[in-house]
Amino acid sequence: MTERNVLGGELDPCGTDPLTGFHRDGTCTVGPQDVGLHAICAVMTEEFLTHQALVGNDLATPRPEWHFPGLVPGDRWCVVAVRWLQAYDAGVAAPVVLSATSERALDVVPLEVLQAHSVDVPPDLSAL
Repeated sequence: MTERNVLGGELDPCGTDPLTGFHRDGTCTVGPQDVGLHAICAVMTEEFLTHQALVGNDLATPRPEWHFPGLVPGDRWCVVAVRWLQAYDAGVAAPVVLSATSERALDVVPLEVLQAHSVDVPPDLSAL
């Protein structure tokens, strides 16, 4: 069975540059192996990245040994739902692409909260 997005539709890709997702397939598909729930497609902001580093989740530093390029503002990335909620509670939640956010995120974050932080981001950012 295919995972759906938080709106009940087909799960759209989150990002391929850098390639995101627990399974590194560009989507926030969770599946049974992803106990961390990398379910929320978030658009990185400087505030979110700084907050995550302060709480021990450094997403900005490249880690070549893990094939991780490091993230910069504007990158789309499947983040752990609890980490996103932690940033939300601190007032620095990253914008969310609802169509690319797995319905499993609703196990942690209410839909209304995600909707309040939603942003419509085109898959091809080169036109911006």
